[in-house]
Amino acid sequence: MISRSVTVEDIDELFLRWNDHLNASALYRQALRDEMQLRDVEPHKLRAQLTEARELGYSLDEIATMTSRYADLQALVYDHTE
Repeated sequence: MISRSVTVEDIDELFLRWNDHLNASALYRQALRDEMQLRDVEPHKLRAQLTEARELGYSLDEIATMTSRYADLQALVYDHTE
C-alpha cells in the first residue's frame, strides 16, 4: 500500500477532532469507492484484476505506467494469458 498526502482544511481538522472516533482513512476510501461507482468500476473486479496482474509479475508501478483505466488493466491481463 502506498500512502498519499491529502489536503485537510481547518474545518476538516476541527470536525475530525470533534469526532475522533471517525476513521479518516475509511472516509477517503469511501470517497474513492464513490468515484469508482460513477465510472462503473467494481472494486472487487478491480482488485481481482490487479491481483492477477501482480501474479503475472507486474509491479504496481509498471501497471500504473502501462494502464490508465480499468479496460487497460483487463487487456494487460488478458493479453498476457493468451
